Amino acid sequence: DINKRLSLPADIRLPEGYLEKFAMNSPPFDKPMSRRLRRASLSEIGFGKLETYIKLDKLGEGTYATVFKGRSKLTDNLVALKEIRLEHEEGAPCTAIREVSLLKDLKHANIVTLHDIIHTDKCLTLVFEYLEKDLKQYMDDCGSIMSVHNVKIFLFQLLRGLAYCHKRKVLHRDLKPQNLLINEKGELKLADFGLARAKSVPTKTYSNEVVTLWYRPPDVLLGTTEYSTPIDMWGVGCIFYEMITGRPLFPGSTVEDELHLIFRILGTPTEETWPGITTSEEFKTYNFPRYHAEPLVNHAPRIDNDGHDLLSIEYTQSDTLNIHCTVQTLSHQPSLLFSAASIFSVKGIQLQKDPGKRSSVHPESSKSSKIEK
Repeated sequence: DINKRLSLPADIRLPEGYLEKFAMNSPPFDKPMSRRLRRASLSEIGFGKLETYIKLDKLGEGTYATVFKGRSKLTDNLVALKEIRLEHEEGAPCTAIREVSLLKDLKHANIVTLHDIIHTDKCLTLVFEYLEKDLKQYMDDCGSIMSVHNVKIFLFQLLRGLAYCHKRKVLHRDLKPQNLLINEKGELKLADFGLARAKSVPTKTYSNEVVTLWYRPPDVLLGTTEYSTPIDMWGVGCIFYEMITGRPLFPGSTVEDELHLIFRILGTPTEETWPGITTSEEFKTYNFPRYHAEPLVNHAPRIDNDGHDLLSIEYTQSDTLNIHCTVQTLSHQPSLLFSAASIFSVKGIQLQKDPGKRSSVHPESSKSSKIEK
């Protein structure tokens, strides 16, 4: 009853004597709890307190934020602790607050879970569920040769998480393999929502590295700030191509280089294919050669007929380039799953061994569908 009342995980360890105290102070079950009482109850259990979490290894560091692997004393589960320093004048707090406000409301099997928020004078710590690796590390681990079956399972999970966001009018805006986390079961989750809903797409990350341009659509590269779901779907298409071929689709080093690579494959846009493009000042300054579109299969022979159904690139009438992705190839209608349920709860769905993976353990020979480390 307490777990339901306070939205707690089932495996939580409640402090000694807490149940009796809660029963005494809590209103009857048919009456709602006040926000103040709920907050006090959560604080008493240990939420919102640094001492509830044990810091383990450092996972990464930037100008504003440091991420640690940690363990929760409440559940004994591993967590990721994202510490955001607040003494800086700009950058970190607004992206952190945006991430917090969005993730508190996004509850889905394919979106990373935000367990707790700890606020001190100098630091804001976000406590996330811990996932072993990101999609970039996964692709590196299998020598960039993934099983087509696994590509479809990852793509389905990416689209499922994204559909949930888009239905709630949340754009991710920074989709890339490094922001897609994968656990041992093969569950893929969207992470790093700091740029979601931001008015412009920044060019620098927390650690002041230049943000990769590889997954950005051409209208955004040309300076538009009026964008919608296509900004994410373009990223999905680029990530799908990278999973299936083992190499990025448009690995540009500058905005001009990135646009050049896009137009060389898709053809330089014209008034017919992209109405209004010839009056764009940014487009005119580059003076691109007139490229003709090439079939994608020339660049990705591994894309089979299923793959062609999954990925088609075209100019759309919404003045943006869009990549359309639909998954029709996974059986058992996993799209009917509840949002909190994993795709692996569907009978018969599990990962296969990736061809490039160097390991003696075959996931299909074990009872679980673990990704080998």
